Formats: sequence, C-alpha cells, structure tokens
Amino acid sequence: MKSFLYIFFAAFIFASCASEFGKVLKSKDNEYKLKMAEQYYTQKKYDKAQQIFDDIFPYFKGDPRFEDMYFKYAYCAYYSKDYLNSENLFKTFTESFPNSSKEDEAEYMRAYCFYMQSPKVDLDQTNTQKAISLFQAYIGTHPESSRVKDATNIMDLCRKKLELKEFKNAQLYYAIGYPDFKAAAVAFTTLMEDFPDSDKSDEYKLDVIKSYYKYAEQSLFSKQEERYQKVITECDDFKDRFPESKLKVDVTNFRTLSQNNINKLKDEQAKATTQR
Repeated sequence: MKSFLYIFFAAFIFASCASEFGKVLKSKDNEYKLKMAEQYYTQKKYDKAQQIFDDIFPYFKGDPRFEDMYFKYAYCAYYSKDYLNSENLFKTFTESFPNSSKEDEAEYMRAYCFYMQSPKVDLDQTNTQKAISLFQAYIGTHPESSRVKDATNIMDLCRKKLELKEFKNAQLYYAIGYPDFKAAAVAFTTLMEDFPDSDKSDEYKLDVIKSYYKYAEQSLFSKQEERYQKVITECDDFKDRFPESKLKVDVTNFRTLSQNNINKLKDEQAKATTQR
C-alpha cells in the first residue's frame, strides 16, 4: 500500500510539473517566461531552461539582458552533456560579445567542450587535438587568466593520450612481426620525435633497438650484417642521449649480440670464400 501511494504521489507531482512547464511555454508574457527560465536554470533543470530561452530569444535581441541569457543557454547545453552543441554556442558567444566580461570563460569552455568529447585512446583523436589547439590559443590570448593553469594541465592530459595512442600503434607493428619490425622501429622513432619531453623516451628508444634487432635477426642472410650494424648505431645513439638511463644494461646486451652476430657472419663468409 505504501509503495502504491509513493508511486501515486510521484506521478501526481510529475504531472503537476509537466503541466506547469506547459503553461510557461504557452504564456505570451515574455518577462514571465524569462523569470521562469532563470528559475529553472537555478534549479538545474537545464532542459526546461534551454527550451524557454530558445523560445524567447527573438524577443530579447538587443536587450541588455540578452548576453547573460545566451551565456546561460550555452551552459544549459553543456550541463546536459550536449558538448557538440555547447562548443558551438560558446564559440558564437565569443563572436557575438567580444567585449563581454564573460568572454574569457566562454573561450575556455569552448576548448573544454572539445576535451569532454575526447574519446577513448583507440579511437580517432581529432577532438583531443582540437582541444590542445584551442587551449594553446586561449593561453596565448589570456596569459594572465586564472584558468591558464587548468588549461595547461588539461593539455598535458591530452598529449599523454595522443602519446599512448602512438605507442599502441607502434606496439601493433611489433606484434605483427617480420617484416613489420622495421615499421615498428620507425613508429617508435616518430613517437620519440613527436613527444621529445616524454619521461618514457629512453623506453621508446630501447623499443627502437629491439625492433631493429628482430628485423635483422629474421632478415635474409645477405641483409643481416647491414641491419645488425643499424642496431649498433642505435645503441650508440642511446648511450649519447640517455647516459644516466637504467636501461643501459639492456642496450649494451643488444649491442654485444649484434656485434657477435656480425662477427659470425663474417667468419661464415670467410669460410665460404676459402672453400671455393
């Protein structure tokens, strides 16, 4: 019985609210509708506020209150998680009210909307790249803003996501095996170049070395010496770039293996020449 009463009262309240909202939309009093839009916005009923704002915009264009209305309208879309629309609305706001005291916030929010649309690592990262670009532009035009620190932190998160995506792509080449070990080496090298400040640069360089080593190891006999020499070159470059790296032992091991393999190849070539 209590459960039935609860459902009944909930349905009654919902119907009353729906009826009230319907009356607001049908009202011809735009001042009243604006007051209710503001009320719904304060109550975080963003879908209702958004509908009313949209309905009364034509009547308030040119009114001093229109700027604040439009700003809240953009936030209604944002809070409703309609980031695609909210990004466009914040963009339009900055274009329509370039001298607004809210322009700083609107530009930041436009970039932030792209960040909120940034997908999982394995998917296309166009929105992530767009977020970085807009945050960079924001910092350039608002260097004194209190939001610069947050913008910088978000850009770092975006770059880490892009870095991880490139890393996974390089790993995929390595997992496929020969002859894609060379493609893996190139991909890991590109990863280092794209993210030179990464704290994993020495790990990526070791991955370059591993990839070239596997490529040489599974190559035709006639190509192996040249390709093992490439491994040695990469090992020497590692020591120059990362003299303090904890991975030097692994690099030294790959260099030694490569040099030993070159020596064996030369011995075999010498024996073959002697037998002739």
